[in-house]
Amino acid sequence: MDTEVEFTSDAFQPILPEESQVNPERYGAELAWWLCQKLMAKGVPTSYPNFEDWGWFIEYLVDDNEYWLCCGNVVGSDSRWLVFLKAHAKSMFGRNRAPVEGAAPLLTALRDVLDESDEITEIEWRVA
Repeated sequence: MDTEVEFTSDAFQPILPEESQVNPERYGAELAWWLCQKLMAKGVPTSYPNFEDWGWFIEYLVDDNEYWLCCGNVVGSDSRWLVFLKAHAKSMFGRNRAPVEGAAPLLTALRDVLDESDEITEIEWRVA
């Protein structure tokens, strides 16, 4: 199952100045916010965007499993984006990781959202 996608778009340029970003040249807030809205319109609810030092993520909870849809720019670019699925473990040390198959509705909706947007090009899916 493809769990990572890279694409090109000028639609998610950072709005705030560099000193307001999570880390220098690490973007993705606008992309994460756009995705949570578009996914909800497809019937796939997520959290509001949260941040880590590498970028932004939205949470997807289903059947007592937690997944993050991680969003960020490709290093050195403000128009090339990477979105990937991170399945969380239910216990310490990575044991009992949520099955990737549980995120199928999220990944299907993500694929549809990206394919339907005229502002997104050069979509490349892969298994992470």
